[in-house]
Amino acid sequence: MSHGRGAGQVDLLQESRFWVRIFKEHALFIRLGLPCDRTDLISEAQTLFDELSALEDVLMARRSLDSRLAGEIASVVSELIAFKDRVLRLQLQCEMFPNFFPLLIDHIRREAVRFLEVLKTGRLAPTDVNTLTGLIETEVFWLRIMREHIAFIRHLLDPSERTLISSLETIGTRFSDALETARELGTMSMSHPDYFNRVIRFTEEIEPLVKELRDLKAQAFQLLLECKILSAVSSPLLLDHVRREADKFLEDLQVVRRELERLLGPR
Repeated sequence: MSHGRGAGQVDLLQESRFWVRIFKEHALFIRLGLPCDRTDLISEAQTLFDELSALEDVLMARRSLDSRLAGEIASVVSELIAFKDRVLRLQLQCEMFPNFFPLLIDHIRREAVRFLEVLKTGRLAPTDVNTLTGLIETEVFWLRIMREHIAFIRHLLDPSERTLISSLETIGTRFSDALETARELGTMSMSHPDYFNRVIRFTEEIEPLVKELRDLKAQAFQLLLECKILSAVSSPLLLDHVRREADKFLEDLQVVRRELERLLGPR
């Protein structure tokens, strides 16, 4: 098996279109949750929202991503990361009490940091580890993101929504188990095995789990649009946002699976 650096080449234009829209919405969600007396931070969040909206328009009109535009995207996303860092630091130091979880800010910061790495390398998997480990780390990244989505949604639902809460708790346990398995397989892969078919089996096993969560998010989004769900969700957009990220995980899983099969081959 090849142990080259990095794996899973991506279409950077499509990748940028997806994530710039996601980051634009991050700026919106932060703005909506900031205390009303922090007009400085509210203004900064709005400015980032506007910059990311403009970038999204440019990306949608382009047929390719050149180095100049990639640099501009990296610059704005770096500004967003610094802003998220500052907001999180204020929360951790109890200098501000916004209407969102500190883990949410850490969560969306991790997404932005990972995107910058993908933008730089053109690959899904990290380039500082062997190929197999990097592919598993892509799964670890997304499984953690999905598990945190479940926790955020569960805590935003009204306590009377017992059926939905129970469904989220059940699937949350399954994602926690999958995340632990992925982490264990990742450390095992550092021994550089010539083949490791268990990883292919694991990738096949988590795909239907992600689809189940994607569908649950879509159901919750539709219920919210129809005013059939009680929650503290600030905007229905939040549920559509996390549903789109589940779809992105499924797309990345296809890339990971193809790369695993290429590396490992039939055994």
